[in-house]
Amino acid sequence: MKYLLTGQDTDRLRFRLLTRDDYDTWIELFKNNLVGGFLGMADLSTPQEQCDKWFELCENRYKNDLGGMNVLIDKSTNKLVGQCGLLIQDVDCTKELEIGYSMLPKYWNKGYATEAAKKCRDFAFINSYTDTLISIVHIDNIKSEKVALKNGMTKTKQTVFKGMPVNIFRINKTEWTNK
Repeated sequence: MKYLLTGQDTDRLRFRLLTRDDYDTWIELFKNNLVGGFLGMADLSTPQEQCDKWFELCENRYKNDLGGMNVLIDKSTNKLVGQCGLLIQDVDCTKELEIGYSMLPKYWNKGYATEAAKKCRDFAFINSYTDTLISIVHIDNIKSEKVALKNGMTKTKQTVFKGMPVNIFRINKTEWTNK
């Protein structure tokens, strides 16, 4: 579980593992019609199917040391607001370390995704996990694109990832050090 931020925190957020107890809260993410498509789950027809698949993917990452999404808890309310984490991905036949993030819709535009993504970036570089980090963003997901840019990343290419048109945003350790 090398890439997980379990036990880490920021000014407002605490990171922990996803558990089955989070299901009823997390299913709200998939009730927003845009989200399934942005996460590569448009082929699954119901929020329940999408949430089931999400949990399966997260649990698989945890078991196989492929990084994973951490639940984000607002420290002032103790409420789950989203997930963020470091994920090993295969993009165009190249292994990459991605900063992934998803926030529950009622917590959009509050800066949580940016705060968590910056923590993931700093954690990865401080621990020398990689010399470069990416975020994979669906071409229509403007909110996630803004988070990547605020995280110091620049768009480096457009490609297809898991059947979706995406932009790849990237930052390297030298750029991070010089900011």
